Parts: sequence; structure tokens; C-alpha cells
Amino acid sequence: MVNVMLAGGFSMAIALLCTPLFITFLVRRRYGQFIRDDLTHHHVKRGKPTMGGAVIIAAAIVGYFATHASLFVLDATGVVQVTHSRISLSALLVLFLLTGLGLVGFLDDYTKIRKERSLGLTSWQKLIGQTVVTVVFALAALLATDEQGRAPASTAISFVRDTRLDLAFAGPVVGVILFIAWANVLIAGASNGVNITDGLDGLATGASVMVFGAYTVIGMWQYNQNCELMPGPNCYNVADALDLAVVAAAIAGACFGFLWWNASPAQIIMGDTGSLSLGAALAGLAILTHTQLLLVILGGLFVIVTSSVIIQVISFKLTGKRVFRMAPLHHHFELLGWAEVTIVARFWIIAGICVAAGAAIFYGEWVVNL
Repeated sequence: MVNVMLAGGFSMAIALLCTPLFITFLVRRRYGQFIRDDLTHHHVKRGKPTMGGAVIIAAAIVGYFATHASLFVLDATGVVQVTHSRISLSALLVLFLLTGLGLVGFLDDYTKIRKERSLGLTSWQKLIGQTVVTVVFALAALLATDEQGRAPASTAISFVRDTRLDLAFAGPVVGVILFIAWANVLIAGASNGVNITDGLDGLATGASVMVFGAYTVIGMWQYNQNCELMPGPNCYNVADALDLAVVAAAIAGACFGFLWWNASPAQIIMGDTGSLSLGAALAGLAILTHTQLLLVILGGLFVIVTSSVIIQVISFKLTGKRVFRMAPLHHHFELLGWAEVTIVARFWIIAGICVAAGAAIFYGEWVVNL
């Protein structure tokens, strides 16, 4: 519990204190956001500092390692009796996804700034970047093992735990190939889902805090009910569950600190640097905590907003008519006359309901099986 609280606290403090410095740096370099021409009601935000996701990534990484260093020092000096956990492969893999997709997002944001347009990398360039990062993550998560012989990930499709649907049904080679493809679907879907939702001040950041908070609790619960500590039919065979809770808390804390400056009226925008990295980290946590399909419920807001874009595109191509005045969904409500703050607050409520529903399903499954 101490390490989880330290991780969240360190990251939040770093993001809270360093974001203004980063804003000053971006303003001096004139690294501002470009807005789509059809979003006329958002043109006042044109030129606002972007790439704020770099602060979230840096704060989460520093917060995670500072936590481990602090616990090591406290334990060595005997000032406080604590049990310091080791830096785990699982947590490093989540941070790798956070940084890797953050780099892809940074290249996208920088391209927009350099070419002075609202479009950055092409869809294919983004896809290639996402795929390269995902393949490295998937291979390491599936093939690297700890001293107990456990790999961070499993070829089984998971909901609240691994199901009987195993991608290695035709042998380990096929299992690895299918797992890489499945990981690509999860990571691309989650990263693009957060990216699409990031259209209003604080919307994606606030919703992300809630989902990362849920994964903090899930990781702690899985650690307390781990098969090594409490063997039994309902235990969780998740490698490094506690350290996954630590890294989830670090990212949640970083988002929380950044939200202070990103809330309406935002002084900085996270950009694709932030949205792609946060979505990828959520997918990584879902894969490594063996709750892949549960992410669809926990991140329900991202699913709803992304679905609105899919529905709009399909409807227009098939019928020539639009279901919404504008997609994604939050822009539809803007054109209906809703204030930006009202939309964000109500969407946060929806995000909270989705997180509560996912947490209830996760905990309820354990209770039912008692």
C-alpha cells in the first residue's frame, strides 16, 4: 500500500509542478496546437501549447522509479519498516508501451507543428509505429519468464481472469503469432480510443485517471489474492500484480497533476503524445493483469466515443446521411448548444459509471466463486 501511495504522490507532484515549466518552454518555441477547420468553435484554442503528454510520461516514469528508490532507502536505513518490491518486467513493459506510443504521438504532434496543419502522421505511419512497439511488447510479455517460470502475459483470452479460449490451440508458434495480432488489436484500439476522446479540455485526462485508478485497485487485489500468497481455486496467477498497481498509480497520479492545468480552460493540451501513450498503457495493464475484455467496460466512455465515429462513417457511406451533427460524440453535443464544461462533466460521470460497473464485475466474479 505504501509503494502505491508513494507512486501516485510522486507522479502527481512532478506533473503539477513541472507542467507550468513545460508550458513556458512550449510557448517560447511556439509549439502550438492546430485545429481542424470545421471546428470553428474551437479556433480560439489554436496555438495553445500541445504535446503535454510528455509531462505525463516523464512524471509517471520518475514517480515509479522514485518510489522503488525511496522504499529501498527506507528499508536499508531502518527508519520505517517496509517491504520494498523489486522493479518488475511487467511494470517495465507498461512503461515501454507508455513511452513507445508516446514517441509515435510526439512525431505526430511535431509534424503538425512543423507543417502548420491539423493533420500529422498519416494513418499508415501511425499504424507502423504502433505495430513495431506492440510486437516488441508482445514478444517480451509472452516469452520472458521470472524465477517461477511465469511469463507476464498469457495466450489465453481473458475477461476478469484467463478463459478457456486459448490462442495457442494449434501449438505455441501459432499462439505467439495470434497473440501478437490480438495485442495489436487491443493496443491500437485503446490508444486510438483515448486519442479520439481527447477533444475537449480535460475530458480524456479525467476519464483516464478513473480507469488507471481502477487498475491500481485491481492490481492490489490480485496481489492480495495471488496464488503464491493464498493458493486456492479463486487465486490469481498474475505475475508482478503489486508492481502493476504501482505503475498504474504512477500514471494515474501523473494524469491527476496534469489535469490541474488541462482542465477548462486548458493552459496546455496533451496532444497525441499523451492520448496514444495513455491508451497503450491501459491496454498493457489489461493484458498483463489478464483482464483484457474487462477494459471494454472499464474504458466504456472511450468505447462509446469511438463507436460514434464508426457509426457516423458507416451511416454516411451506406446512406449518405449522418447520424450525428459531428463526430466524435462530444462535438455533436457542442453543436446542440451544450457548454464544453457541461459535456466534460457529464462524460466524466459516464466514465465513472463504466469504471464502477467494471470494478463490480471484477469483484463480483471473485465473490460468486467463493
